[in-house]
Amino acid sequence: MDILRDHNWVLSVGTFLPLAGVLVMLFIPKAEEQLQKAVALITALATLGVGVYTLTLFNYDRAGEMQFVAQTNWISVIKSTYYIGIDGISLPLYILSMVITVLVMIYSWDHIPSPGNPKAFLILMLVLQTGMAGTFISQDLILFFVFFELVLLPMYFMIGVWGGENRQYASLKFFLYTMFGSALMLVAFLALFFKTGAESFAIPYLVENGGAIAKNTQVWIFAGMFIGFAVKVPMFPFHTWLPDAHTQAPTQGSVILAAVLLKLGTYGFIRIAIPMLPDAAREWAPYIGLLAVIGIIYGALGCLAQTDMKRLIAFSSVAHMGFVMLGISTLTSFGMNAAVFGMVAHGLITGMLFFVAGSVKDRYHTLEIARLGGMLKQVPHLGWILGFCAMASLGLPGLAGFWGEFPAILSAYSPLSGLSEVTFRVYMVIAAMGTVLAAAYLLWLFQRTAFGEPKPEFGGSTSDSHGHHDHDDAHHSDIHDVTVYEWVAWTPLLVGIVLFGVMPNLLFKLIDPAVAAIVTHIGG
Repeated sequence: MDILRDHNWVLSVGTFLPLAGVLVMLFIPKAEEQLQKAVALITALATLGVGVYTLTLFNYDRAGEMQFVAQTNWISVIKSTYYIGIDGISLPLYILSMVITVLVMIYSWDHIPSPGNPKAFLILMLVLQTGMAGTFISQDLILFFVFFELVLLPMYFMIGVWGGENRQYASLKFFLYTMFGSALMLVAFLALFFKTGAESFAIPYLVENGGAIAKNTQVWIFAGMFIGFAVKVPMFPFHTWLPDAHTQAPTQGSVILAAVLLKLGTYGFIRIAIPMLPDAAREWAPYIGLLAVIGIIYGALGCLAQTDMKRLIAFSSVAHMGFVMLGISTLTSFGMNAAVFGMVAHGLITGMLFFVAGSVKDRYHTLEIARLGGMLKQVPHLGWILGFCAMASLGLPGLAGFWGEFPAILSAYSPLSGLSEVTFRVYMVIAAMGTVLAAAYLLWLFQRTAFGEPKPEFGGSTSDSHGHHDHDDAHHSDIHDVTVYEWVAWTPLLVGIVLFGVMPNLLFKLIDPAVAAIVTHIGG
């Protein structure tokens, strides 16, 4: 234990190091673009270095306990402390946020979205990293809330400044939805604080004492948390900000949003709402499961209706997070294991899909599926990577997506005792049908964009007059296969998808003890 006590600085450094990079970047003149990119990348790499060091120090035999715990006074007037720690659930997500930030920085080296100004763009990404990492290590509700909200602003500016044509609308919708959810969540946090005797905001303390609150009160407090987290997930019917935000966000914003930010909501359910309010969780579980399966089917049907590649991937997130929420709603350790695995797998796969979509947009200047085609002929590597990610996303066995979806469906067969088995088995059947629809929309997307001949406007064979060709020469000069920066940024994700697909136990044996510790509070 001594080594853990001595290393309680490691999480704080891993979380706040990006802000040191921000400080340095503020003093670099705007014109020095290469220097800014270098400082941002070095900061992100150093942060990941601290993350890897954390992995080496972590005691895997005690993954169910909080490690590297640091607690010190912070805002004593409201009894909130700076209290951090990490266990087997938060560790993979904490590391995922660091990995994604590094890869996005590498990708940004030659993909700064217009309008230029890499300085502001890269600074926002580093601030975002601090917010993401901080949310996963917080062991105090007020601290959690601060980090949870810190993520909002950089994302708002990233969409609003560097986004597509409707960026103002999308960024405002994102901001208002999330603020509305967070306001109710904060009210719920305060109600919980006062109902447990106004002693402390520490998560372990509230988990110990929350169960003593009267059931009726619990149900209402849970409602506030439910809306706050459900907007972030996003669960049906709170999801409508997501397709707009994703479609308008620059590639980097979409990748971070899909890979990490959507996990803040599901993480909140597992870490806060369910263990603190066990009676309410049992009461709410069938309704959460219902919304989850509606989201799975609705998201899939939404995908089938899309004409824009990025919007299709955004709707697929609604469906995939439905599987995660279905696993959580069973309140069993099996279901929650599937959910946490599903979060990591979705982060790798959907993050990768958004990278591919961004690169398609760079080359073809459109994401309209009807205008794309023949990618396997024109840009074979990019086409095959898209195919690989589509297979991973539809849950092909042997790739990471499978271990998030299949166990989540299976877990609905036997939910926590006391929950209606019939209801959850109906959910199981509906969710299983969702996987068929997932195969339909992903293979259809791949078929329309990658198979066949390239379209004439992008240099495909055409029989009309050659004047048309001359007109579009500017277009084809952009069409090239995967670049070095893209390979470097994407390879870790592609390797991760295969690695966790073939060896899911790498994650499961880390997640399981921590999940077991949480499920004991629900009485599972």
